[in-house]
Amino acid sequence: MSMQAPANERDWLAITYRPHEPQLTVRAVFAGMFIGALMSLSNVYVVLKTGWSLGVTLTSSIVAFALFELLRALRFSKRPLGILENNAVATVASAAGFMTGGGNMAAVPALLLVTGMTLSPVSMVLWFSVIAALGVVAAIPIKRILINIEQLPFPSSVAAAEMLRSIHEGHTGRKQARTLLITAAVSAGLAVLRGTKLKLLRAASIPNKVVLPFSIAGHPAAAWSFGLDSSLMLFGSGALMGPRTAWSLVVGSIIGFAGLAPWLVARGAVTTVAFGSIVQATLWPGAAMLVSSGLVALVFQLRTMGRWFRPSKSGFSRRNDSKNDPMTAIECPPSWFYVGLLLLSPIALFLMHRLFAIPLWAAALAIPLALLMGVVAARVTGETDITPTKALGPATQLIYGALLPGHVTANIMSANVTGGVGLHAADLLSDLKTGWLLGANPRKQFFAQMFGIVAGAAAVVPAFRLLIPDAKVLGTDAFPAPAVLVWAAVSRALTKGVSALPPQVSTLVAIAFALGIVLSVVERFASATLKKFIPSASGLGISMVLPASMSATMALGALAGYVVRRRRKNAETGLVPAASGAIAGESLMGVLLAILSALGITGK
Repeated sequence: MSMQAPANERDWLAITYRPHEPQLTVRAVFAGMFIGALMSLSNVYVVLKTGWSLGVTLTSSIVAFALFELLRALRFSKRPLGILENNAVATVASAAGFMTGGGNMAAVPALLLVTGMTLSPVSMVLWFSVIAALGVVAAIPIKRILINIEQLPFPSSVAAAEMLRSIHEGHTGRKQARTLLITAAVSAGLAVLRGTKLKLLRAASIPNKVVLPFSIAGHPAAAWSFGLDSSLMLFGSGALMGPRTAWSLVVGSIIGFAGLAPWLVARGAVTTVAFGSIVQATLWPGAAMLVSSGLVALVFQLRTMGRWFRPSKSGFSRRNDSKNDPMTAIECPPSWFYVGLLLLSPIALFLMHRLFAIPLWAAALAIPLALLMGVVAARVTGETDITPTKALGPATQLIYGALLPGHVTANIMSANVTGGVGLHAADLLSDLKTGWLLGANPRKQFFAQMFGIVAGAAAVVPAFRLLIPDAKVLGTDAFPAPAVLVWAAVSRALTKGVSALPPQVSTLVAIAFALGIVLSVVERFASATLKKFIPSASGLGISMVLPASMSATMALGALAGYVVRRRRKNAETGLVPAASGAIAGESLMGVLLAILSALGITGK
């Protein structure tokens, strides 16, 4: 049965709110920080592979349930993990896991790629933490409008609440935990066997890719990056992906690597038939399509911005009367927003000026721009279940490209500010929506988010420095890093101009930019049935930066997920943990293998 939201705040207090159940307990905080740190390590690997940061709320809820069931079986814990405790664990873990998003794992490596600039570990941790904390603070004044009063759907948050109810009040928790752990173990084992360097396992090694037996323009398909990647992580990512995005990836790969790439090679714009060389040309039309589609999405949100500046319609100001307001004792007070802004803004300004040499006036402009972007990101997430960070980053890059032409660091890192604030504002509100449905205390979720930020930043920074020791690793088969290449391409275009590109590539950029606009506008006004047959501009754009073999494997995973959903009722209860386990197993093993390699245990 679908979860029903209460009609108003007084009904919520009387019917849904659970003031006496444990929520932000010490064990919930530590479990959330531990699981969140693991999930952030996983996401570092995933985002450098695919360009996407994957949500960790459902995965962390299942893992937390399994962990405390194990502790109870071993008699280390007497009391089972409560549903609101698990929601707190998920809130902490979600904040930690998303430390790779909001441009963090795009902007910093893009800066390395374009300028060779690296940040010290302390600077990176501080930078990520301050931007994320600003996003959490930005969510405070809009929470009651979007969740309590307007009651935006936040579909993934409803799914998370349903999952938590199913785990704790149904009979699926242990089955889902077993499914996740089994697929994680299988995925991790396959990751070890894929091109293993361990002598004892070389006889059992499996190839990284399945080669396809045909040629394109006189070169093997593998040279153009075609094949099937033997990665359960990619297969699992596809299973969680919508079919429209999946088939758009395949179509984009065929256009990009079987059509445009041979055409560019024939005209001398690309000199070597290998992914590393081809992607330096195809990333430009891919980036153009992502930017133009993102800008169209932002234009369509102008009405959203207008709604924010008309708070009287929601009655929000009236509800802030503490004498008559039943929510005063549990909601984050407006003063927290102002105090947080006054404390965090000077630190952000100092870091922008000191680390990236951004003029103070330009750095100061980024703060209100980021808060505005946070409002947009939060409402878009609530209405569509998509956080538009891919739109917010390039839009900010365009603004700073005009304000500070030629200033690469300002262009990239200011976009990191708006993208990061937008993502973390939307993430907290998504968690708060789940809490609203379950009867959680929003103040405690606010603090839970802050604990997660600390854990995520502490895990992400060393993992990134380990996986990406220098810029040479980026844009390779090992780490295609599509988001990084796109951010770098946009900054280069805004500083040097597309005229510096070969004329054939410049032509493709213009066509792709226009196509991104057309597809986004058509998608906006198409019916739900027709929309299924319209290529996704995001899918097409990303496909130009990913090896075709990766897109093919994700598409197979999406096909498998589609078939399972069509044939089985409540398929998500098994599909989500299975796919999440496949992603977590390989990605965490990938980080572990990188550590072993750095220590000289597996060889170089």
